[in-house]
Amino acid sequence: MKHILRSAPVAATVVGLLVGASAVGAGATAAPVTQASGRLSHVGTIDGVPFRVEVPEDWNGTLVLYSHGYQPVQFPVFPGIGLTNRPPDRARTETWLLDHGYAMAASLFQNDGRGFQVETAQHDQLAVLDWFEANVGTPVHTVATGQSLGSAIAVQLVERNPDRFDGLLTMCSAYDPNATFNAALDMQFAIRTLLAPGQDIPLVHLTDPAASAQALTDAVARALETPQGQARLALVGALNNVAGWYSTFGPRPTDPTDRIRQQAAWIANAYVTGLGPFARADLEQHLGGNPSSNVGIDYGRQLALSSQRQEVRAAYRAAGLDLRNDLAALAAAPRIAADPAAAAHMQQFVPQGTAGVPTVTIHTVGDGGAVPDQERWYGSQVRRAGDRGLIRQLYVDRGMHCAFTDADEIVSLQTLFERIDTGRWPRTTPSHLNQAVAAFPPDHQLVFDFVETFQDGPMPPAFVHFTPPSLLRPSR
Repeated sequence: MKHILRSAPVAATVVGLLVGASAVGAGATAAPVTQASGRLSHVGTIDGVPFRVEVPEDWNGTLVLYSHGYQPVQFPVFPGIGLTNRPPDRARTETWLLDHGYAMAASLFQNDGRGFQVETAQHDQLAVLDWFEANVGTPVHTVATGQSLGSAIAVQLVERNPDRFDGLLTMCSAYDPNATFNAALDMQFAIRTLLAPGQDIPLVHLTDPAASAQALTDAVARALETPQGQARLALVGALNNVAGWYSTFGPRPTDPTDRIRQQAAWIANAYVTGLGPFARADLEQHLGGNPSSNVGIDYGRQLALSSQRQEVRAAYRAAGLDLRNDLAALAAAPRIAADPAAAAHMQQFVPQGTAGVPTVTIHTVGDGGAVPDQERWYGSQVRRAGDRGLIRQLYVDRGMHCAFTDADEIVSLQTLFERIDTGRWPRTTPSHLNQAVAAFPPDHQLVFDFVETFQDGPMPPAFVHFTPPSLLRPSR
């Protein structure tokens, strides 16, 4: 990829001259540039969509374009526009990148960044990239990064615009949105069938998502009160290999009851609140119908393929339940069909593995919100496309979703930058990566708990060898 780099002083002058002027397109507006701590900060809007750009005074020619993760439509708007995995007010990765000459940019996306933005974010992110090239300079290298569903956005950006990107970093990715929503439907279907029998709980074509969400949440809460309900929750989670490791700072649970309780927290918070009825209604609005289906799905076979089948069988034995009866109930329950046009539309967001650029992925092994099984699936897509040597997949031995320190993220970026700059991968063994992480100061070793305490806590380096289970409902 050939680019021309403007010198840093020229780039800084161009940004200053264009303050308040029309940027790329008539719909772009700009707030005044502020200069502090060796950076030029720019916040504005393009077609009404907020964006943020940070440029160091001594720009090295590389731009990092960040795509944020899924933000539920029923949640309040999160403050600020993040440029890295950690919240903007806590991200020391930003300071490290600027101190080392890297520029950063991101769009908030439409609707204040909430809801299913995989398609609209393509336009928003490319608009920011166009703005940057017109108003700052054409990068020598552009790297796409993303967190959670934002990683799917980043992958789509690179696969659809291969001439504009030179590298890719994904963090806690849900690469295959179609598989993610199919899995959510599987779990909600099992909750309704096994934990709320006889209740009319709409799961698709929703007119009252709040009522469906409340009914599903209540069913999960009731199930936690009995061994029988807990066994059925274990089955629900096993249909997507949802880990029983919800704690941000705690160790992986070894007690079966504790494991199921943490698994239930994932089910309730990720697949009922996060990707449940509210998300489904938003998705259907974007696609003009329901894209998900469980027609023809054999849940007995799905359990047999699950990495958690032994835990489910043990929970059923302990509860005195016959697993075959519950699998028969799932088999007999009326299925949910997708709307063909919406399903075809959703399939367009499934990555091909053809990014064709150096790629680093990082995932916590206990992530139950975006299961690490998606990493195994995506790696297979990249290898199938013939790019085996272009990807390095890294794992961190922690629970929770996106529970990375600044040091974890920086070391992953350093790995990618070295591959882009030299054409060779550095060492990526866990011991080497952990040594690199440990070299950072304590304030770079913090993980943010965004589900319980909303506080930072120190976590030691934890890169580890790991092979995820197979993804149970891949789109291809």
